[in-house]
Amino acid sequence: MGMYDVIVVGAGPAGLGAAIEAKKCGASVLLLDENDRPGGQLFKQIHKFFGSKEHYAGTRGYIIGQNLLNEADELGVEFRLGVRVWGLYPGGGVTATDGETSVRYFARKIVLATGATENALSFPGCTLPGVMTAGAAQTMTNVQHVLPGERFVMVGSGNVGLIVTYQLLQAGAKVCCILEAAQKISGYGVHAAKVRRAGVPILTGHTILRANGTDGVESVVTAKVDERFRPIEGTEETIECDTVTLAVGLSPRIELAGVSGCKMAYSPALGGMLPLHSDDMETTCGNILIAGDLSGIEEASTALDEGRMAGCRAAYALGYRTSKEYEETKRALLNRLNALRAGPFGEKRRAAKEALWNTMR
Repeated sequence: MGMYDVIVVGAGPAGLGAAIEAKKCGASVLLLDENDRPGGQLFKQIHKFFGSKEHYAGTRGYIIGQNLLNEADELGVEFRLGVRVWGLYPGGGVTATDGETSVRYFARKIVLATGATENALSFPGCTLPGVMTAGAAQTMTNVQHVLPGERFVMVGSGNVGLIVTYQLLQAGAKVCCILEAAQKISGYGVHAAKVRRAGVPILTGHTILRANGTDGVESVVTAKVDERFRPIEGTEETIECDTVTLAVGLSPRIELAGVSGCKMAYSPALGGMLPLHSDDMETTCGNILIAGDLSGIEEASTALDEGRMAGCRAAYALGYRTSKEYEETKRALLNRLNALRAGPFGEKRRAAKEALWNTMR
């Protein structure tokens, strides 16, 4: 039990960014995470980031994670790892359990950076051993150093599907193809180009009909789809494989925000239901801020800067920064976030974000 200025729930890029900035301002900060190792998705990302110097362009994700952990540790951020937060209460109470006992902490401001969950896909055979999410395959391959299969079919051509495909190839796997129901690739062209150069076909306008096998996946049946995503009869093909990886989107983890009473909004461009929030990352609950995938599905660089915004805002609200200092920081961070949301993919998310912000005004 203890009293802190700021408690951050979730130690991924958004949570680390929030904890670091709040601590830099002079606030006392406790960072809670259910995993035994902080850093979130960064430690699964062996590829180099691109963008600006502020977003660690040219640096591999796991190195970015280690740098952020070192910075948080040097600043004196307190960590509690291997604990799951299961309750938030009026007055700033935060209850967490290690599986045996529960402890309640108290904070003047709470930043929720609870991330997202991977979406599932239902089809005959989807419960066979060998069907898993792309994130699970990435964890096994990059963190646990165990390939979950030999011949893969990837479902989904977003950035997750493209990046994990390339990383499976680097680990020695065979990726037979990437299936994409839409008529065009949904991820960045730079990632798609790397996959295609490696010889992996990206089959747009295709879906998975079923997975076949007895004790595990042995093959899949695919088909072309029409403009309404209905399978076209007579286009079925069978592909031999032992693993199907699903990269069909993410959904914000809204449970804690929901039980806290935060007002929700629906935004398809940002992943579905999520807490309504301002450009300061404040929710409709006065003492709760959010950041990262909980505030809308985007990239790790965006999550990091949103975390920084939430940490700075929390510290400012507690009197650790003047209005001038905070407004200068906010302006700089918004400019960086707008730069990250440039381009055909980001502009849609930027418009969705602005719609949420306008609702809060």
